[in-house]
Amino acid sequence: MTDFLSTFFSTQNILISTIIPFLFVLTIVVFVHEMGHYLVGRWCGIGVKAFSIGFGPELFGFDDRHGTRWKLSAIPLGGYVKFVGDMSATSQPDSQEMETLSAEERRVAFHLQPVWKRAATVFAGPLFNFLLTIAVFAVMFSIYGKYVSEPTVAEVRADSPAAAAGFQPGDRFVSVSGTKVSTFNDVQRIVSGRAGDPLTFVMQREGREVTLTATPEYIEQNDALGNVVRIGVIGVVNNEALGQPRLVTYGPMEALGQAVVETGHIIARTGQFLQRFAVGREDKCQLGGPVKIADMAGKAASLGFEWLVQLVALLSVGIGFLNLLPIPPLDGGHLLFYGIEAVARRPVSERVMELVYRAGLFLVLGFMLFVFWNDLFGC
Repeated sequence: MTDFLSTFFSTQNILISTIIPFLFVLTIVVFVHEMGHYLVGRWCGIGVKAFSIGFGPELFGFDDRHGTRWKLSAIPLGGYVKFVGDMSATSQPDSQEMETLSAEERRVAFHLQPVWKRAATVFAGPLFNFLLTIAVFAVMFSIYGKYVSEPTVAEVRADSPAAAAGFQPGDRFVSVSGTKVSTFNDVQRIVSGRAGDPLTFVMQREGREVTLTATPEYIEQNDALGNVVRIGVIGVVNNEALGQPRLVTYGPMEALGQAVVETGHIIARTGQFLQRFAVGREDKCQLGGPVKIADMAGKAASLGFEWLVQLVALLSVGIGFLNLLPIPPLDGGHLLFYGIEAVARRPVSERVMELVYRAGLFLVLGFMLFVFWNDLFGC
């Protein structure tokens, strides 16, 4: 950790190799998220008072013809859209301010809009994050295609879960725990996030199907950016002779469809990880905050611009997913309140909303402190 911190904070390297790539990645992800709120809000006829990249004191900005203040703020760790009638960047209603609004302002105030307009505006932020990821992957698949290999077993490691389960060289994967697989990457994707879970494998062997059960075990390895990650494996190896690796190319529409599928896999994997983390089944070192993101951005930039763009895509889908968690003041918390309002046909009381917001804010701040501490001292 000492070596990492000394490298990260080295005045010789920090600006070009770390801070600029970090700000590039984070600014794009935040801008797209907030632009989703802004565009759908405006489409719904809601007034926007401010659009900010960053928090805290304004560094510079300007007012547009609609009265929206566009600004860049001093703390580049997020952003917000402030609608008419909000008392803060978390879009809480301000009853005192609402009483002072003019008739024209009340017509465009966020909290006086129909619940579907509020819900659509809030959901648009995470949705735009997902769309950004899909767009990046679609371009990548169009340009570079995708390498795939047949889901076959060339070798079974000794003393591995696969060996204990009875896997044999020449076996071909048909499905993993009910999910059909067509490439070896499909198998790795499913197995890597399920360490400790017994999985059922349907294998094709000598013209017949056999069912085997194996429990993936953790191993540590370095990812493409040099980070140490823990993944689940069962101990089977694919090779060129049996796997027949090949490059699959895609037309524009095929690339778009593949990008949607890939984004769906990442969303599912993120939800699976958080569920397992909540019950203590994932390593806390796999979670990182701004320091780790900055380090990854620097490493990605050193490998080339396409790696940095891929990091944008991965971070965007992660931010979109986390914002949909039903915890105020996240977008998912707002959507939870709107869902209750739609069912009960009346808004949640301000007193209850305030208490829940405070508890949620405490939880979110606690999580942020946890990942920041994790960055510096936890691993």
